[in-house]
Amino acid sequence: MSKKKILVVDDEKLIVKGIRFSLEQDGMEVDCAYDGEEALEYAKQCEYDLVLLDVMLPKLDGFQVCQRIREFSDMPIVMLTAKSEDMDKILGLEYGADDYITKPFNILEVKARIKAIMRRTAKKEESQPSSVIIKGTMKIDCESRRIFIENKEINLTAKEFDVLELLATNPNKVYNRENLLNLIWGADYPGDARTVDVHIRRLREKIEANPSEPRYVHTKWGVGYYFQG
Repeated sequence: MSKKKILVVDDEKLIVKGIRFSLEQDGMEVDCAYDGEEALEYAKQCEYDLVLLDVMLPKLDGFQVCQRIREFSDMPIVMLTAKSEDMDKILGLEYGADDYITKPFNILEVKARIKAIMRRTAKKEESQPSSVIIKGTMKIDCESRRIFIENKEINLTAKEFDVLELLATNPNKVYNRENLLNLIWGADYPGDARTVDVHIRRLREKIEANPSEPRYVHTKWGVGYYFQG
């Protein structure tokens, strides 16, 4: 089995050194970047098993880096933030991050979260459907993880696609927010159900002609969300 490859991005070199040493002790291969532009270059050259990405970076901040990585890759991204405001955390997830960790952190927590995300990613790849779902003018290619509406490709973040794929492969089945949070983000995800609402809203803005009167992703009031089959 090949080594898991991690990209660690932080402008505090002592933090990077500590994380790198600890991950290498667990048999992982680690690359390091110290600003946003350098991180992007690394991400373009290698498909990492996970990117550990600080929010506060020189040249490009972590949110910008995350957003740009999502333009060409679904590699898992965990944000490191020194800010405790929930909105900053939700904003990070809106840009396509998979998880966040608040500084100061315990390195054991960092390693546990990294391993949990990589386990979820591995299970997802094993069960990845190879079908194409067509609904009206929408075409969802589950294998290539691409979506088209009226033959025009729609750019979704990794988590937005995960939500849409789950709902579309189970049409008319209603999922409450807790179900979606556990199935998409995992039972050990520290965020709350508002994360689901944020992603549903952004998904509708991208795939619905009129997000307030959706054709595809509907709300069953007081229960949850479902895909109209």
